[in-house]
Amino acid sequence: MTGLATAAPAFVEMAHQIVWATVATVGVNDTPRSRVLHPIWEWDGTQLTGWIATSPHSPKAADLAHNPAVSITYWSPTHDTCTVDCDSRWITDRDGRHAGWNRFLHGPEPVGYDPSMIPSWTGPDAESFGVLELTPNWLRVFPGTMLTQGIGPVHTWRR
Repeated sequence: MTGLATAAPAFVEMAHQIVWATVATVGVNDTPRSRVLHPIWEWDGTQLTGWIATSPHSPKAADLAHNPAVSITYWSPTHDTCTVDCDSRWITDRDGRHAGWNRFLHGPEPVGYDPSMIPSWTGPDAESFGVLELTPNWLRVFPGTMLTQGIGPVHTWRR
């Protein structure tokens, strides 16, 4: 096991290089569902927090109402992978939604983007725009060189 102070920065670096992640939830009929999403991660030196801009009216929202746990995996063609299991919660207050919008609008390259590129997201107050906050419980950073050459640090952390 690695401490969060080592694992979190390695996770953010790899996740932000890969950008797109497979996010799994548990549906209302207790079956897994996955989709590709674009989280942003923030490490403040003590806490790792993830953010997803998404619709609060999507099938994913129904899944999260049933079970707020998500599992997120990033994979690159070099076989770099990082996975994080999280609790999630919707940010519903006006200030939180605006902060979420701005987090993506002003996010670092290549994970930042203008949320208004989604046609129904006309602004942070749009009914179809939602902000999902992610609190990690477990994470693993696994460089592809570990798989292909047996070289590289693997970082695993659990709350």
